[in-house]
Amino acid sequence: MRRTVNAIRRFVWRVLHYRYFLLDFFLKTVHNSIMDAVNIDPALIKKVELFSNLRQNEIDFVINHSAALNLSKSAFLFSSGEKALQFYILTDGEIRVFNKRDDGSEEEMAHFTAGDTIGDFDFARGAEYDAYAEAARDSVLIAFPCAGLTMESLAREDPHSVCSILLNAIIMMTGRIKSTHKLILNNMSWVQELHRRAYEDPGTGLWKQILIKDEIINALNESAALIMLKPDRFKTLVDSRGHSAGDEAMIRIAIILKNITRQIGHGWAMRFKSNEVGLIINNCDAARAEEIAHELYEFIGDMDAVPPQDDIPEFNFSATISWALWPQDGADWETLFSGNYGSLLDNWKEGGDRVIHYSREAT
Repeated sequence: MRRTVNAIRRFVWRVLHYRYFLLDFFLKTVHNSIMDAVNIDPALIKKVELFSNLRQNEIDFVINHSAALNLSKSAFLFSSGEKALQFYILTDGEIRVFNKRDDGSEEEMAHFTAGDTIGDFDFARGAEYDAYAEAARDSVLIAFPCAGLTMESLAREDPHSVCSILLNAIIMMTGRIKSTHKLILNNMSWVQELHRRAYEDPGTGLWKQILIKDEIINALNESAALIMLKPDRFKTLVDSRGHSAGDEAMIRIAIILKNITRQIGHGWAMRFKSNEVGLIINNCDAARAEEIAHELYEFIGDMDAVPPQDDIPEFNFSATISWALWPQDGADWETLFSGNYGSLLDNWKEGGDRVIHYSREAT
């Protein structure tokens, strides 16, 4: 009886051992066949934020432990609540990420195309996915690590490479948390209100000159028009009609400036100094800058005159305008600004009522 039991035990053990041997052989064979079929461009791996600082041998380690994934249209890449054991690089196709509302409808959250990385932040945190990802059309992805592998098993194989990946993960998470925090702060209504109060002139609603140094100068590219305006005989208006008349005139001029930027679709309507105002228009060539300057000149001349009052005659508006183009008329913005401002004042003192193009060659 005992011999029979022992024989049965040996037989069962051999069967189980043989099955596990076959299973292990099968998994290794499938894994190796997938890896042999995958030709991953190292440059593609280096573009991934999580791998951006890795050395070449570490990049090779990542490639050797990544696998290709073909996803048919409407197939799920992952579902909400699943552990993020892998993340993906989309090489071809489209993946949409969405959430499901309580009423069964879907809320679209993101849309990924070739070259995008999907799920890296959840993977780095060791978190669960909080949304669903589905192929919008047939797609090809690279998955890291291969199915069945974990960071723990990879660490046993190459602890140095895994430590480098984990360090990159910490750097990535820190950067994204900071970016998210800044985005939230910048979009709070009270922050936007403080920004407006800091840079907006309360009397006219025009931007203050300080905005140029703090923000505008960094936004300029290719060419930008600097158009400055000074109302003619403004002191006469204020002395004869009072400061309220001057304030009203500046508000009317500010409306003209803001309307011009709205019509163009971009640009800044500025109050440079007391009654020196104007425009900064990005992506503007010389012909368009001159056209805008002359349009502004005509708009000021068409302003309704201040009617006569007792022995005070009617007051008609005109303006002196000096314009320049950066960097064509001066590569250094501050030098161009002061030169154009000087040109404005010089021509205003000579009687004004004109449009001038300031350039270094003309001085």
